[in-house]
Amino acid sequence: MAQFEEVSQKSKLHPKPEGLTLQYGTAGFRTHAKHLDHIMFRMGLLATLRSKKTKSTIGVMVTASHNPEEDNGVKLIDPMGEMVTAMWEGYATQLANAEQDSLLKELKDIIEKEDIDMSQTASVYVGKDTRPSSASLSQAVLDGVSSLGGKTHDYGLVTTPQLHYMVCCCNTHGCYGSPTVEGYYQKLSQAFLQLTQNKRLLVDGANGIGALKMREMEPFLRSELQLVLSNDGSSGKLNHMCGADYVKVQQKAPQGMNIAVGERCCSFDGDADRIVYYYTDSKGCFHLLDGDKIATLISTYLKELLTQAGLNLQIAVVQTAYANGSSTRYLEDVMKVAVCCTKTGVKHLHHAAQEYDIGVYFEANGHGTVLFSKAAQKQIQELVKDSDTNDERKRAVKLLESTINLINQVSDRRVIDTTDAERRAVTPEGLQDAIDSLVKKYKSARSFVRPSGTEDVVRVYAEADTQENADSLAHEVSLAVYRLAGGVGDEPKSFH
Repeated sequence: MAQFEEVSQKSKLHPKPEGLTLQYGTAGFRTHAKHLDHIMFRMGLLATLRSKKTKSTIGVMVTASHNPEEDNGVKLIDPMGEMVTAMWEGYATQLANAEQDSLLKELKDIIEKEDIDMSQTASVYVGKDTRPSSASLSQAVLDGVSSLGGKTHDYGLVTTPQLHYMVCCCNTHGCYGSPTVEGYYQKLSQAFLQLTQNKRLLVDGANGIGALKMREMEPFLRSELQLVLSNDGSSGKLNHMCGADYVKVQQKAPQGMNIAVGERCCSFDGDADRIVYYYTDSKGCFHLLDGDKIATLISTYLKELLTQAGLNLQIAVVQTAYANGSSTRYLEDVMKVAVCCTKTGVKHLHHAAQEYDIGVYFEANGHGTVLFSKAAQKQIQELVKDSDTNDERKRAVKLLESTINLINQVSDRRVIDTTDAERRAVTPEGLQDAIDSLVKKYKSARSFVRPSGTEDVVRVYAEADTQENADSLAHEVSLAVYRLAGGVGDEPKSFH
């Protein structure tokens, strides 16, 4: 077929380095930008096949989120703005790792397995972040799409949530909103202004795409909210001593932000799909509102509105084993909110949240959202229109409606394997026993390890009665992982 001939010719312009192997994880592909040109071309191919299969527009976002500026990555977005399905994650890995001379064979294998009609039209939306490598890598995606005859819309510089929004708008034929950057700003700003009376907010843009887009959104917030933007990309390096990951890990404000006592502050990550909040108290102590606290605050607020509106909808918070244990106890014992535990990764949290009328999920790092079922949305919208609704119920249900509009409802280390929602290590042998022994040394302690879904590292979670004990436990578990799982480089160093 002439179509495959074009793929064959164009793929030679984006050759795969021999022997290079990458895996599509929770955040798609992510590594040093110099290794990604062939990956981007092939993800353009895969997005085109996915579009033909689903008869819908598919998104491709070029970003490495919170990774260093020299890295980059890519992730695919399914028709309703959600992450691509697990089966197609496998296809992504299969296609990415095919050697140059077997690329067409792997491509045809996917077409045959999925029974894809190649005469079907294809539409792919492409976006990128501000990394120096993103321009050429997004062009490689466009090349991949065009070589299979797909149509593209290049949105250029957008945040990851913005591209998710565009894809969902397109596939709902405008019911979700207008698939433009201006439409995004209008929908979110109008809902935000209905919900909040904040007067001033300090924003750390991580020297990334979030800073650029906050500047664009400012006029839509009118004089209702004063934004003070730092790390806006005019100087400084992406994610260097700034951004959500830096603030969470270092437990301090980013460089370049001057905070007065009690001022509300927040930090985006590199592609602005993650956020954490923080403030300093009168004693100068730093307080972080991470994903666990955000989920607790949101679920508490929504439960109060549901009570005021007289709506009998089931609300639940979905957490992972790495959620702070105190937040779980508070939600279940004090707020009487259902808590569901699942494996780490937004795709697992998202799937579990879909089982409830209202599902709230936030990873501790700030990734998360709120999902309203179609049935819940219908009940809320019907109550808004009901002329017999009294003032208190009307106010509460309108705030719920604004919340729906504000929420963007879309979200080798493998030597370690886990079970029990990633709370127990299965391999390597002896690691879980070592962790259990270490945990017993500390009061109110827990610790888990898991392979990262975004980087070639192992993540260690530790919790104890004091910060010092938590740090010590984390260090000891890190040493156990290093020694039993074949650590690379120097041994982990103590936090103190």
